[in-house]
Amino acid sequence: MAIAEDDVEKVRSLAVLSDVVSPYVQLRRTGRNQMGLCPFHSERSGSFSVNDETGRYMCFGCGAKGDVFSFVQQIEHLDFVGAIEKLATKYGVELRYTSGAGTGERKHRKELQDLMARAVEWYHQRLLDGSDAREAREYLRSRGLSGEVARNFKLGWAPDDWDALCKALGAPAAMMNEVGLGFLNKANRLQDSFRARIMFPIFDENGNAVAFGGRVLPGSTDPAKYKNSIETPIYTKSRTLYGLNWAKASVVKLDRIVVCEGYTDVIGFHRSGEVTAVATCGTALTEEHVKLMKRYARNVVLAFDADSAGQGAAEKFYAWEKKYDVSVSVAQFPEGQDPGELAQTQPQSLPLAVQSAMPFLGFRLKRLFDANPARNPEARANLANKAMGIVNEHPDANVRRLYAGEVASHTGLPVAELVRIAERGGKVAATVSTPMQNATDGAGFVALALLIHEWDNIAPWLIEELFPDESSREAFIAIAECDGNVHEALQRVGPGAADIIERASVYDGDANADIESRALIAAAVRRELAQRRTVTSVEQVQQDRQARIALEDLNKPDKSAAAKLQLLQWLAAINEGIE
Repeated sequence: MAIAEDDVEKVRSLAVLSDVVSPYVQLRRTGRNQMGLCPFHSERSGSFSVNDETGRYMCFGCGAKGDVFSFVQQIEHLDFVGAIEKLATKYGVELRYTSGAGTGERKHRKELQDLMARAVEWYHQRLLDGSDAREAREYLRSRGLSGEVARNFKLGWAPDDWDALCKALGAPAAMMNEVGLGFLNKANRLQDSFRARIMFPIFDENGNAVAFGGRVLPGSTDPAKYKNSIETPIYTKSRTLYGLNWAKASVVKLDRIVVCEGYTDVIGFHRSGEVTAVATCGTALTEEHVKLMKRYARNVVLAFDADSAGQGAAEKFYAWEKKYDVSVSVAQFPEGQDPGELAQTQPQSLPLAVQSAMPFLGFRLKRLFDANPARNPEARANLANKAMGIVNEHPDANVRRLYAGEVASHTGLPVAELVRIAERGGKVAATVSTPMQNATDGAGFVALALLIHEWDNIAPWLIEELFPDESSREAFIAIAECDGNVHEALQRVGPGAADIIERASVYDGDANADIESRALIAAAVRRELAQRRTVTSVEQVQQDRQARIALEDLNKPDKSAAAKLQLLQWLAAINEGIE
């Protein structure tokens, strides 16, 4: 299949390269050329050159080059035909297709998309001008979705009539039925599929109208709050993300995509300035969605209850992370509030929630810890079992080891014991081993033992902020001030810390100083990040983000030492109040 060569050249002659490039790149004229920051790689000084006389562009930084068609292909992730079709629409050129397999199917798809586009405009104008849409306009105004918001997202109104849309469009009944806009009722009359609903048009990633989501007004007797288009030749739910057409330029630029549950959540994020938000269309997140998102970004932020599906969801997310090289994290919001509501009451909280999103495994552990207070040794041991069961669902042993340290910090159990469980992987036994039941060891016990027995190997990597409970911290300060001299340290502490030092002085376990220090540092940092629920400034968000990056570097041999030092300094700065 191909497009008639005359039409290709007509599009080429009409398309001005700088006009096509300028929505993505801020250009400034330098002689015959125009220069800007390359949209295909990160750079601080502009090396992207556009020449309208030759119709060519080139980046002297990354080497990207081509004509107006290749630019649209690369920036919009389209094939050659798709790029020409997009430009033809922009410049009003009607394309002719040469004969070949698939030509008729592509032409028919285009006819269906054009029909949907007409429906979008009809519903939209009905919302803006229809006297019967007054209640809908008032409702949208109460939700902050009127005026420019309604226009930008092409919101519409389906009147409570039997066939108003079908009559207005005048399309064949077969086509109306094929795209889900109309159907033949029992009287064999063509009837509108959507009635008395606010309409949210759904576009594919290239901006083609493909479906609708319709919402009833409050007080409606219709039990279905939302009604969504059926799947059609131009619309597959598992391969469509609402809002991607508006978000993808920012998604590519920021290498981040935020996944919501509904249309109003997406609009709320965009209103708040976080324009990377998309939503699934009445279905759970699928592998096809992930494949689509990976074309634009590597970092996926879930802005919904990602843990509601339990282990099944975890297994899918971990498998997708590995298969598609994506990173899944979770944004957290005040309980009982969704992004659509927060866009009205606390719009600044939405971008901050995205920037401070937690890794999926960390989010699941935090959910578990918040719901299960560890008030006594038995409760701590039981919580450790549950937590390690969650940790061991992760396929990466290094990730499991680091999170074992967080479990140790929260439950007060020995890091070394939990790390050994993490290294084994798989399911955790119903009850923990005897050493783990001795919760009085406290988090960091093995590190204290190493401080006594292997001072040089671990002393540079320990600070008091790593020890969350009072007795362990007191024991550490005493041992550190006495340069590992047990006898002197015992003279400075109370009974609880003295007991820890006594047992640490005779500890004979097989522990690795590097693993123990990394686990302890990671646990302390994650504990601190989890406690910093109220974000006070953009600077804090940036600092926390740098801490999360350093956490990822902890297990990289070439970056581990620098990451440990950076995180220790971060913890110390927070404690001193100089962050």
